[in-house]
Amino acid sequence: MSIPPPRVLTSTAAAPSARQRWSLCAVISLGLLMVGLDNSILYTALPQLAQQLHTTDTQQLWIINAYALVLSGFLLGAGTLGDRTGHRRMFLIGLAIFGGASLLAAYSPSAWTLIASRAFLGCGAAIMMPSSLALIRLTFPNEVERNTAIGIWSSVAVIGAAAGPTVGGFFLEHFWWGSVFLLNVPLVAVAIALTLLLAPPNVPNPHKYWDFPSSLYSLITLASLVLAIKSLADNWPVCAAAAVAFVCGALAFARRQARLSDPLLTFDVFRSRIFSGGALTAGGAMFCLAGLELLSTQKLQLVDALSPLNAGIIISAMALSAIPTSILGGATLHRVGFLPLISGGFLFMAAGMALVVWTGGTMLPLMVCGLVLTGLGAGLAMSVSSTAIINAAPPHRAGMASGVEAVSYEFGTLISIALTGSLVPLLMARKLPPHLSELGTDALHHHSSHAAATSAYNAGYLFTIGGLACFALLLAAITAWCFRDNPKSGDPHAAHQQKDRSP
Repeated sequence: MSIPPPRVLTSTAAAPSARQRWSLCAVISLGLLMVGLDNSILYTALPQLAQQLHTTDTQQLWIINAYALVLSGFLLGAGTLGDRTGHRRMFLIGLAIFGGASLLAAYSPSAWTLIASRAFLGCGAAIMMPSSLALIRLTFPNEVERNTAIGIWSSVAVIGAAAGPTVGGFFLEHFWWGSVFLLNVPLVAVAIALTLLLAPPNVPNPHKYWDFPSSLYSLITLASLVLAIKSLADNWPVCAAAAVAFVCGALAFARRQARLSDPLLTFDVFRSRIFSGGALTAGGAMFCLAGLELLSTQKLQLVDALSPLNAGIIISAMALSAIPTSILGGATLHRVGFLPLISGGFLFMAAGMALVVWTGGTMLPLMVCGLVLTGLGAGLAMSVSSTAIINAAPPHRAGMASGVEAVSYEFGTLISIALTGSLVPLLMARKLPPHLSELGTDALHHHSSHAAATSAYNAGYLFTIGGLACFALLLAAITAWCFRDNPKSGDPHAAHQQKDRSP
């Protein structure tokens, strides 16, 4: 799978003006904003879903994860399909599916209907994401401009995911839970109209082969992994079966790639430290960000009794603080290099989450400061992770690199929600008195058990956030090794030339 190099655009059409280029970047970012928002917009709605749709803890996790699961499973294949169909057309198709699935989700009558709707939303998002990055690559031939545009593109994903609870809380404060999905419909209409007006001509490649079995094996592998994580604590037979399915799916995927002349993924691209470091940064940062966001949103509502809107406003501290550092990272990469931005970003994230743990979950102003530090670090690291992945890949692997980049973000979110969302209830149940342990999180909703339940939940929350802080420190060390030469470009040849010129 490959994305045509930027010069293809100039050979088929007049080069777009600066105003057209940045206007299209804004439109593409609008599409990605919706993708990011839907990753987390339901975090504040989970308590209402439990009351109105009578969802169980397991159903709530699947409502959140169905979206990221389908998105992750189909991303690599969607990139190849975009090469075949044309990235402009694929972006428009993804927008249309996303809008239709949003309507279906808004009026879902049951938990399982909502889970299915979220899966369709993930399908639309999977179609959009690789094509959006390909359109940026086609539109910005200048490397400095392209790095800035990719930095904005990446930061919008961070901002969307971090702002989801706030946006969801606002709609829940004034409307019913389904309104959080109706927000997408007018945004989709605007994005479709502006894409038709501003996007470069569609350039399909009908000779490109789209391998559906590879996408299916990828989805089976990820779904089995998520199911194994969710059932690890309380259902060993299901966990064992899921683990077997995971191994079989992974082996089938690997064997399929080895037989294809143009595979979706080859592991030789990970031999580049810059490429691997970028993928690890994208997935690791989203793992920490998504876990902190989900758990803090739930804790503020279930333990601190805040409204969905107030909980979302507090969580928005991460989104607001990520904006300036996201823009700064992409714009200054060519001067400061990857090392201080990525490893330094993870150190900021670790410090922020450590501060949240130090507050004991009771000092709200200091907790907000911890969220701000985390957002600053996430913005720094993620603003350049995409640049590392895309520019470090060889030209004939450009399309594959864009798929890996998108999957890295969603895989981090997917595994984080499955792991942290399962871990806190488990730790809470172990902290509860024996006569309440069977109730689990339901103990939070009973007056007689509320005090004991909130104490147990808070203990599980702090332990899990502490684990995320330690993981961020580990990521800081690993990425410091990956970018130890402090390259200022993802291009490995440029990095070597820079090293040769150094005294």
